[in-house]
Amino acid sequence: MAEPVALAALALDAAFGWPAALYRRIGHPVGVFARLIDGLERRWNQPERSFATRRLLGLLTLLLLVVLVSGAAWLVQWTLLSHVGAYGWVAVALLAWPAFAQRSLFEHVRAVAEALEQHGLPAARNAVAAIVGRDTAELDESGVARAAIESLAESFSDGVAAPLFWLLLLGLPGAWIYKAVNTADSLIGHREPRWRAYGWAAARTDDAMNLIPARLAGVLICLAGGGGWRIMARDAHKHASPNAGWPEAAMAGALGLRLAGPVAYDGVMHDKPWIGEGGPAATPFDIRHALRIYLIACALLWLIAGGAAWLR
Repeated sequence: MAEPVALAALALDAAFGWPAALYRRIGHPVGVFARLIDGLERRWNQPERSFATRRLLGLLTLLLLVVLVSGAAWLVQWTLLSHVGAYGWVAVALLAWPAFAQRSLFEHVRAVAEALEQHGLPAARNAVAAIVGRDTAELDESGVARAAIESLAESFSDGVAAPLFWLLLLGLPGAWIYKAVNTADSLIGHREPRWRAYGWAAARTDDAMNLIPARLAGVLICLAGGGGWRIMARDAHKHASPNAGWPEAAMAGALGLRLAGPVAYDGVMHDKPWIGEGGPAATPFDIRHALRIYLIACALLWLIAGGAAWLR
């Protein structure tokens, strides 16, 4: 079941993304997750509670989220496949479609390259600010380009490879459990004092669910880029995340660039290690090159989904 659903969902996302008109009307499913997480966090993550209590309540938040999402997704999938008829899987594919971000990721990163090429550095800083969490006001052209490329590599794993992996493995519930956990991690899975205890379960679960997809994403980027294996193997562990370093190091190696390095968040400079080696400063051309690698890597994921369907 999951294989034709995966191919159809990937095709819908590649063709349409998540249309702005649809977003204005109904929003996006992750918005529902975000509202639930935010409401529970404001109620339960009180500073007067002990570290252990807040960690336990954070775990409970994640469990509630996963139970609600998995139960709803399973019930909908079972109903469609059991009672709608031969084409129930098409409806399931429509519901899996928003779990992917192939087109939107491509368009957001391409917008950064276009801004650098046509509109100047201030416009490019605004464009890249839409896809990264770092401070962008002081970035030079190379810093903007690196930020866009890093976001493309990491989000290829989070927004495409991982949803596909869990969709193929567990069907519709798998894809949406992953998106729920990933949303929780992005909102509360931080190391700052406010979230260190409460977001612990979300961060660790997200790490576990990305373990295989991130490494798969790195392999696909190396295949698509015709190289990068040595840098991926050497530098993947330099990233603070146990997973994000794999696609990022693979992209750095494929492009022959240094990525990561010192970066500022909320006005505080963090001296992160460089990933990759040598090479000139990143340029808009490198963003375009990274986008071509990304498209080929997405095509390879399509082949994986198609191969799984054929074997089925």
